[in-house]
Formats: sequence, C-alpha cells, structure tokens
Amino acid sequence: MAERTYRIHIAAELSGVRVELIRAWERRYGVLVPERTPAGYRVYTDRDVALLKRLKALTDEGVAISEAAKLLPQLRAELDVPSLPVFDGMEARSGGQPEAWRAAVMAAAEAYDQPRVARVLDEVMAALPPLKAFEDVLVPVQREVGERWHAGTLTVAQEHLVTQVVRERLVSLLHSAPRGGRKHAVLACFPEEEHEIGLLGVTLRLRHAGLRVSLLGQRVPVQDLGEMVARAKPDVVGLSAVTNRGATVFEDVLTRIRDALPQGLPLWVGGPAAQAHAEVCERLGVRLFLHEDDWTRMAG
Repeated sequence: MAERTYRIHIAAELSGVRVELIRAWERRYGVLVPERTPAGYRVYTDRDVALLKRLKALTDEGVAISEAAKLLPQLRAELDVPSLPVFDGMEARSGGQPEAWRAAVMAAAEAYDQPRVARVLDEVMAALPPLKAFEDVLVPVQREVGERWHAGTLTVAQEHLVTQVVRERLVSLLHSAPRGGRKHAVLACFPEEEHEIGLLGVTLRLRHAGLRVSLLGQRVPVQDLGEMVARAKPDVVGLSAVTNRGATVFEDVLTRIRDALPQGLPLWVGGPAAQAHAEVCERLGVRLFLHEDDWTRMAG
C-alpha cells in the first residue's frame, strides 16, 4: 500500500507548525526533504508530520530550532522504532482503537520507554480530530497514570515521563486551537500550584467552544491575578487547585482570590484540592468544577 502523503497546509494543520515555519526550517536547517508531486507541490508523509511535531514540542519548551535541528538523527531514529499499526478512521471511530492506544501508552510507561509513548500519541494526534484525541485518549491516559501512581503501581519517574509527553501534545493542540470569540475567560492556577494539565484541557475545550482564553498557567500570585482581571475585564475566571494543603489553607487562598476580583464576576475552581473542599467553595459562592461536562456550563 502506498504511503499516505499530505500537502503542506495539511501537514501544517496536523503538526501545529505554520506553513511558513515549515518552509523556513527546510530552507535553513534541512529538517525535511519533502517529495514533490508531478505538478511541483510538496507532499509530506506521516513520519514527516511526526518529526515536525517533535521539533515543535522542543521549540515550545524553549529550545532554539538551530539546537533542535542538531537532534535530527536521534529524532529520526526514534521515529524508526517499530510501533503499533496505524488504524484507519473507521476503526478509530469504532471505539476499540482508543483503548488500544491507551493500553500501548501504559505498557510503554511500565517499560520506561518515553519515545514509545511519544510515538503512540503522535499516531493519536494524526488519526483523530483535536478534541477527540484529547477526550478519548489524553484525558483517560492522564487519569489512569495518576490513579496508578497514587496506588503505587507506577513510579514517579513513570508518571512524569508520560505526563511530559501528554503536556507537549496538549500544548500543540492549543497552538492550533481557535483563539477568537466575544466571551473572554481568564484561567490560572492557585498561587502555589504547579500542576496545570487540567487547566490546559479546560483552555482547549473553551477555545473550541468559541471563547477567547487568557491562560496564565502555574503559580499565579493573587495580586497579579487581580490586576490582570481588572485590566482585561473577562466574563469568567477559572482556577485550578490540585495539591491539597488542607481546608484552612484552601479557604484562605480562595477567599483572598475572591476578594481580589470584581464582585459578581463568575469564579470557577476545579481540581482534586477543590473537590476535597466542596463545602468551602459553596460557602464562598465559588462554582465548583466537578464533572467533565462542567466546562460547557462555564462557557455558557
């Protein structure tokens, strides 16, 4: 069977790398040598798209493309490692393939094989639409990794090697997600919170729901959040609280955040720490993000 190929604008959409960047990377660093159609158009293979995704993940983490290009032999070698067969769209829609991808990720985690995790998730990103890849694979994988780490069946290193790859793919999905919309949301973590995977997921969903999102990320001081909200005047604010430091600390922080924001502005909080202190949220008049579909109420 002939290898599947894509025109440059499709390769850009699949990889999250802009067309002009693909051309610049080819010209300056020789990252790819695409084939040409009889009409002279560039065409890219699934392997090319996977390589672009790897390079984009590195540059998103702050690595200069000139330095990332030096890793091309290693990246290409990783892409040559045998992996699960890629199933077509009909099989993916049947529901069985997402389970196979998730099982493959967990098997790779148990083997401490991060390149394998990356390759499986690259297959997911190439085969599924963004929200389906996120909801059917990335979310369940991250949930299972967390549960198995808490149960002691995965080590910290195994949990981290999966989480880092999931985060890279989430960031890639965010770069290609819609950014417009009249309604505006500001999303941030609690002041001492370093876990932002859940917040990235809410950002992705809200952008695809048509909202404009300002994502502040980890460890946002209360005063800085208040100043941002005062200037940006968003329609809603969402917070992530994962690490549970006790009810007293949670209530103190949430109270200070609520008092720093304009009265009447909808304020949501989610994450394991928030769910552990639901009564505090209710008492302070803060909306609690409990279920996966609560983001639709937040967008409404």
